[in-house]
Amino acid sequence: MAEDNRLLKVEILIQQQKFGEAEKFLADLLSEDASNIYFLSLLAEVKLQQEKFDEANRIIDNAIGASPDHPQLFYIKSRIAIHQDDLTGAEKHINQAISIYPYEAAYFALLANINLARKQFEEALERANQALEIDAENLQALNVRSTALIKLNRSEESFETIEGALREDPNNAYTHANYGWGLLEKGDHKKALEHYKEALKNDPTFEYAQVGMLEALKANNPVYRVFVKYSFWIGNLTAKYQWGVLIGFYIVTNVLRSVARNNETLGPYLMPLVIVLALIAFSTWIITPVSNLFLRFNKYGQLLLDRKQKMSSNFVAASLSVFLAGLLSYFILSDERFLVVAIFGFAMMVPFSVMFSPSKNKNSLLIYASSMALVGVLAISITFSTNNMFNIMTSVFIFGFVIFQWVANYLIIKEDSYS
Repeated sequence: MAEDNRLLKVEILIQQQKFGEAEKFLADLLSEDASNIYFLSLLAEVKLQQEKFDEANRIIDNAIGASPDHPQLFYIKSRIAIHQDDLTGAEKHINQAISIYPYEAAYFALLANINLARKQFEEALERANQALEIDAENLQALNVRSTALIKLNRSEESFETIEGALREDPNNAYTHANYGWGLLEKGDHKKALEHYKEALKNDPTFEYAQVGMLEALKANNPVYRVFVKYSFWIGNLTAKYQWGVLIGFYIVTNVLRSVARNNETLGPYLMPLVIVLALIAFSTWIITPVSNLFLRFNKYGQLLLDRKQKMSSNFVAASLSVFLAGLLSYFILSDERFLVVAIFGFAMMVPFSVMFSPSKNKNSLLIYASSMALVGVLAISITFSTNNMFNIMTSVFIFGFVIFQWVANYLIIKEDSYS
């Protein structure tokens, strides 16, 4: 009876998200029955919720060793793998759980979520539907189904699904946030904002809703709305197609530039197009921190920006100021050395805009951006001391700037692909 009471306390504490207290009771229970699979699965769950992934893995592996036919253990192991960005392992483990017990909606819902992360939208929809055949009220399956339908341009069905999920649980923060992202993708940023507000009313610290609200606020700007549409479009592509778009854009721009240089008749028409394409490419890098800078004057928006977003927008603003100061000094003083200052300010907006972007190589973009800034300052110093604009450091800076765009794209696409 005492064990039953302690176990009930553990389950209640987990529901209340008091994981530290739950862990103490579980340690007490396991001291009396160290091989109890249910206790071990609960302890692994508690470790997972506290982001102690290595400990959670060790516990679940021991439990699987003792009971290899327990599907719930593989379900937990799959979720641990997701948190460690190992979708291959996560898919393997959840398929193992399904092969042992193919009658649990949560298992198919998790597999659907993995398919969604891999941008396998048809497969995600199929697995979500399988989950809903078992349990028509499974919230994860309903949310995945709604998102998959949005990605497949079946918005009417998507919104019907998500509204059904809200009828099941009208205060669910994740469902409201998910609805907001679907609406934002379809261009209704005002209605999306309402659902983000509802999500944050139910869970004020919910990052998924905070990021969505930030995007919805910035989408009040018509220029940023165009960027949002582009972001969703490129983001829905798998890694190889994203690279195809980037390389295709680069090739087309260079072909047009070459034709413009070698054809006096077409040159006056093509060069403006090349400049516009270059500006479009450049704007996709800096529009987020620039929009964050303006959002800091919004009493709600400034509360949603984190420290890194504010720092990035500050550095981009400083780079823009250096660019304008260099350009103005060049025209006023007729001193070509200030062109190097202007180029430095203009170019540094790109690395500063993405230096805090998440990537599997921690701080790599920040280190690269800092290195470029150092090289750029050295290039300016040498230019002013020697009157030589084309010194070794300016060459290194230009080369670094060109390479940076490909390195940054590689790291960001790699992070986005969850490979």
